Amino acid sequence: MGVMTVNEALKKAEERELDLVEVSPTAVPPVCKILDFGKYKYQLNKKHAQRKTIDVKEVKIRPQINEHDLALKIKNINRFIEGGDKAKVVMYFRGREIIRPEFGMKVYEKILQQLTGKYQVEQQPKLEGNHITMVVAPKS
Repeated sequence: MGVMTVNEALKKAEERELDLVEVSPTAVPPVCKILDFGKYKYQLNKKHAQRKTIDVKEVKIRPQINEHDLALKIKNINRFIEGGDKAKVVMYFRGREIIRPEFGMKVYEKILQQLTGKYQVEQQPKLEGNHITMVVAPKS
């Protein structure tokens, strides 16, 4: 609509039953738009809601896991990381398995060796009660 005074812009906005919204206050002269402010706020909120949130996907394993099963779990972890999500790997011990947590740590070493792509270990494998937990995240 071109350069005009504030009063003229307000008058045109009133004629159309819309709002005068300042888009760029730092520009000389300031840039304004005539639009429905409620609709504009709704669209901004909708745009913010569509942004991707990072989820934490959990993968459960056991210390006596088979090689093929471990390969499948590692494939899933890679898929989660490539999708932009974190992967929480939890190893549960049953009964007397807790006596030898080093077996579990060996499985975690295998997992870290076989992971592909860009990742970072957010939480190192840590024994907590009857399970060991590790969190792997995509490298930012």
